[in-house]
Amino acid sequence: MDGVGIFVAEKWVVSVVSVKRHSKRVLILKVVLDNGLLNILMVYAPYSGKLEEEKESFWNEVFHLVSCIPQNEMAVSW
Repeated sequence: MDGVGIFVAEKWVVSVVSVKRHSKRVLILKVVLDNGLLNILMVYAPYSGKLEEEKESFWNEVFHLVSCIPQNEMAVSW
């Protein structure tokens, strides 16, 4: 299977709550930190040579997923 992936250092594995692959371009890793939950969005955006429809679909997916993260949780994107 192709697409986005992530490596987690062994010392952080116990802090991982979930890993959800939403598409071949978007993955969300959720980890527990001392002060709450952190959602790390790993994304592989379509490059400039792709169709506008594909780019728009990708960004709609990312914006939707970010909007679904509870306000009491943090989020970062790579």
